[in-house]
Amino acid sequence: MLATVDLTGRRVLEVVARGKHLLTRFEGGLTLHTHFRMEGSFRIFRTGERWRGGPSYEIRIVLANAEWTVVGYRIPVIDLIPTARENEFVGHLGPDVLSPTWSVDQAVERIAREPDVEAGVALLDQRNLAGLGNLYRTEVLFLRGISPWTRIGDVPDVPALVDLAARLVQANRRHAAQTTTGDTARGRQHYVFERQGLPCRRCGTTIRTARQGTRPQDRITYWCPTCQPGPAPAGTADRRRPVNRERSNWYGQ
Repeated sequence: MLATVDLTGRRVLEVVARGKHLLTRFEGGLTLHTHFRMEGSFRIFRTGERWRGGPSYEIRIVLANAEWTVVGYRIPVIDLIPTARENEFVGHLGPDVLSPTWSVDQAVERIAREPDVEAGVALLDQRNLAGLGNLYRTEVLFLRGISPWTRIGDVPDVPALVDLAARLVQANRRHAAQTTTGDTARGRQHYVFERQGLPCRRCGTTIRTARQGTRPQDRITYWCPTCQPGPAPAGTADRRRPVNRERSNWYGQ
């Protein structure tokens, strides 16, 4: 239990993201390891400012100095560990798409180890590449014209797929609005993600959804059956509708 841990007087040396894990390193060889999962968040306030992020019983972490206060709400995973042991908690992760040492080749090498795995599953496996969530894996598969259920061994250019996925994340790293179309207007940020039942922006076919993966790691997958031909769950084909075609290369595709 960490409820009574007091880090008063320890200086924060750095904060490092490893995929969806956050490592806050303190002087004295200690690291606060956190993972938000789907519900946690850190809120930053001026010291003395009223905290706004949820009821007080949801607060799990408070870090503060004379100027700033960081409050962690609903954070389900919290470990205080020796910095030297960080690898025990994040060592299984693949190369991080936002790391200065990001390597497409390393990620491709890991993905290629299991050629029979579906592309949509392989991209979400944090052991292959860390930091790619459901939004980006869904959108990059659309942009590359690949069915999420295609075997990785059948994907014609895995390095191009991985490289584009990383560039999508990197293009969004400095702003909260996550867009893959280059348009930040509400309802126009994405091609297929959370657009189920709507016409594809390119061809007009109805965007479909299905669960993919093995529980509890399965996720909702969004795709266009026409723009992403290939394997798919039964009953997902649909007719095209007239639509204005949209293509964007703002991320350098």
